[in-house]
Amino acid sequence: MPIYEYRCEACKRRTSVFVRSISSPVRAACEHCGSKKLTRLISRVAVHRGSSSLDDDSAFDDIDEHDPRQMARLMRQMGEEAGEEMGPEFDEMVSRLEAGEDPESVMSGMDEGDDGDDDF
Repeated sequence: MPIYEYRCEACKRRTSVFVRSISSPVRAACEHCGSKKLTRLISRVAVHRGSSSLDDDSAFDDIDEHDPRQMARLMRQMGEEAGEEMGPEFDEMVSRLEAGEDPESVMSGMDEGDDGDDDF
C-alpha cells in the first residue's frame, strides 16, 4: 500500500496521498488548499526487514570483547543478518579471529595493507 507525495502547483506545499493498492487510480488533491494541480514527487522508500537477533542490546551481554572467537562469531552473525557479501577483507579478518588471533594484531595487520589512498 503506497503513499505517494505531490507538490501543489497552487500553494507549493507537499501533500501525501495514501493509495490502497498500486492498481487503484489516484485522485489526489492538495490537503492544504484543495487544488488538483499537483506534481508527483519521488519519495524515499522504506523496506522493513524481519527482526534481527541483534536488535536487542542483551544479545551483546555475554560477549567477551577480549575473546577473538566470540568476536568472530558475532561478526559472522552481523554479516549474515546484513544480507550482503562483506568482502574478502572481512572474511580474512573473521577467519583470523576464529583461529584465536589477538583482535588488536588482526586490526593492525589489516591497517598495514592500507596505503591511505582510497580507491573510490
